[in-house]
Amino acid sequence: MAKEDYYDILGVSKGASDSEIKKAYRKMALKYHPDKNPDDKSAEEKFKKAAQAYEVLSNPEKKQRYDQFGHAAFEGGGGFGGGGMNMDDIFSQFGDIFGGAFSGGFSGFGGGFGGQRRVKGSNLRIRVKLTLEEIANGVEKKIKVKRKIQAPGTTYNTCSTCNGSGQVTKIQNTILGRMQTAAPCSTCGGAGQSIDKKPAEADAQGLKVSEETVSIKIPAGVVDGMQLKVTGKGNDAPGNGIAGDLLVAIEEKDHDKLQREGDNLHYDLYVSISDAVLGTSKEIDTVTGKVRIKIEPGVQSGKILRLRGKGIPSINGYGKGDLLVHVNVWTPKTLNKTQKEFFESMREDENFVPSPESSDKSFFEKVKDMFS
Repeated sequence: MAKEDYYDILGVSKGASDSEIKKAYRKMALKYHPDKNPDDKSAEEKFKKAAQAYEVLSNPEKKQRYDQFGHAAFEGGGGFGGGGMNMDDIFSQFGDIFGGAFSGGFSGFGGGFGGQRRVKGSNLRIRVKLTLEEIANGVEKKIKVKRKIQAPGTTYNTCSTCNGSGQVTKIQNTILGRMQTAAPCSTCGGAGQSIDKKPAEADAQGLKVSEETVSIKIPAGVVDGMQLKVTGKGNDAPGNGIAGDLLVAIEEKDHDKLQREGDNLHYDLYVSISDAVLGTSKEIDTVTGKVRIKIEPGVQSGKILRLRGKGIPSINGYGKGDLLVHVNVWTPKTLNKTQKEFFESMREDENFVPSPESSDKSFFEKVKDMFS
């Protein structure tokens, strides 16, 4: 089933400003907040959708990728920004956008909305290099990642300063009346807990470094510089916090024979004068294996043969690009006596005199066709 457009979810146009996007999100989030709609699953789902849309559209880099590639720009890593959010993500990242609209501020999901705040662990970033073949077909990579996890044997106590809420509330008298503000607890760093006991190998937060093999599903058609996300595979948070995410940056390896241009691929094919005159067939590389193509007699240097559907799949699911084969007639640099005599005798032969037809496109027309 097609995913809803993020702009439609927030009710804004594609050219909406940052302030308009923020205002639209705040309006929707306040309307569908679980505190105002207890036990209403429909409202909770709309609340999550609004936060997911805002998470992408409020970030210039993510917004640019979404405008260019749609939902497919975030597929393959799952999680936040790619189809699936939880309340902890929402409140940890966007709680401040509501101010003091709800009592108790915004805290973690699960223990009531006025209960304990759950801290999110830090994200990890890795770079994955892919061949053109892997990009064309999609691939699952298993990557070893060193991440911080909670050390076995670590125990925690409820923070006495914030009583486990992870935040402290202050009430101030102003000319506008009594104002209530909430801030992360400075004693526990917002975790709501302090370490009671920990093993020797654990750090000050009760975490230790562990190596883990993470499976990453990368969809076909990704582009260099695109970032995927694997939810929950970043560093753990202390206590009852939630793990951060693993951010996967895509890097495209150079191919020795193919060059990529968007979803299209280019291949330089060199043929001899004899093959150009008499015609031949040649085997060439594609991202799905080798194919044999026919070269018609009398082919001209600069001729472009288009193999439809032999390029890269569109990340948006709009089919595949093409493979453009550029024919280059190879002119020999040295000739023996017999060869020279043959070509000397052909100088004035009518079959060897250039005579382009109206159907033979110029260089600039060929370039124009490539980009059309």
